[in-house]
Amino acid sequence: MRSKLILIAALLMGVATTVLFFNYMKKTKETPAFRNDKVVSVVAAKQEIPANTRISAGMLEIKQIPESGVLSQALKNPQDAEGKIAASNLTAGEVLLPNHLKTQEEEALFVSKKVREGYRAVSIGVNIVQSVSNLIEPGDYVDLVVNKNDKAAQKLNSEVLLENVHVLAIGRRMVEAKPETPYTEYSQVTLELSPEDGIRAINADEDADSTISLMLHSRILKEQTQAKK
Repeated sequence: MRSKLILIAALLMGVATTVLFFNYMKKTKETPAFRNDKVVSVVAAKQEIPANTRISAGMLEIKQIPESGVLSQALKNPQDAEGKIAASNLTAGEVLLPNHLKTQEEEALFVSKKVREGYRAVSIGVNIVQSVSNLIEPGDYVDLVVNKNDKAAQKLNSEVLLENVHVLAIGRRMVEAKPETPYTEYSQVTLELSPEDGIRAINADEDADSTISLMLHSRILKEQTQAKK
């Protein structure tokens, strides 16, 4: 009888030990190996962000991550990412690094990324007078005026060929000049045109009896109009 009690007690102790062991192992697995690490706040994508998307505050979130699991370059302030452009596709929860982002100036280095769908980039030749004394800047809007020499009537006829055309670039510069930007005279202006208008502009530019002059729109009025929309 006594031997049976000892056997039962041994079995119960074995079961209890096994249960305690498995509970301990479960807690160990659930606890990160770096549980004693300092936790830091980093900026992460709150949602999937496709490449070339301008990042807004609503696309970002702050994540708490153990310091040992964070790269030193990880962004800590959401303002460092807001307004910038995704250089690659970002997945939801991905921690943002500087190489994931690019500025508007960097984006503007590719004129093909500035052209809206359905439009084309077309360059025309201009001199300093035709380009309003080289005062036209990327982002401005202009009218194209064709000046055609009527040899029979011995006079010059001028007419507006295209109105309210967006300027993509002047020479090879695709961003607006800053105070420190050195002045460089340019002889080409790149415009954003529909395919049909692009052909009209090219024909006028190539016509030996014609020249093209640009008339500059007021940017102040343009910005006021856009703000009301």
